[in-house]
Amino acid sequence: MTDYFQGDERTNRERMLAGDLYIADDPESARIAQRVVALLDEYCKRFVSGDPSAVETLRTALGSLGEDAVIKPPVHVDYGENLHVGARTFINFNLIALDVAPITIGEDCQIGPNVQLLTPSHPVEPQARRDKLESARPISIGDNVWLGGGVIVCPGVTIGDNSVIGAGSVVTRDIPANVVAAGNPARVLREI
Repeated sequence: MTDYFQGDERTNRERMLAGDLYIADDPESARIAQRVVALLDEYCKRFVSGDPSAVETLRTALGSLGEDAVIKPPVHVDYGENLHVGARTFINFNLIALDVAPITIGEDCQIGPNVQLLTPSHPVEPQARRDKLESARPISIGDNVWLGGGVIVCPGVTIGDNSVIGAGSVVTRDIPANVVAAGNPARVLREI
């Protein structure tokens, strides 16, 4: 295997956090990933039982959770620490947020069921992919955005304030504020 990191003394976790190519074998990343799985399992159990401490468990699992934000379980993340959810945002069942890079969701958003927010990417070049290289780019969702059910947001995408993304859309590039967009790939249909 090629030594992709010759002369780079950083750990794979440090490379990951810097947004550079890395290999997902860092023990600290594995520990954080295992911790968040346990926390989100506990959150689900507490949510289902009506335990008011559920929200504190969720807040412990995530990078930040705004006041009166609601996330219905199950929730699936890579690390949790890179997911930031704004105040009064509602996220329906089965969010998948691969938060290798930061994912920021603004205030007052509506996120439908089965939405996927995917920051990781893999090389197109076959050997580098075989050697397990990956990288990630952040996702930013503005305030008062509505993502319909089953929307997929790809690495590096920003969605502007007040925009609506139609159910089942695949967002591969930035969407401006105050528009309705839909499709695969998502394209702007009209201004709001």
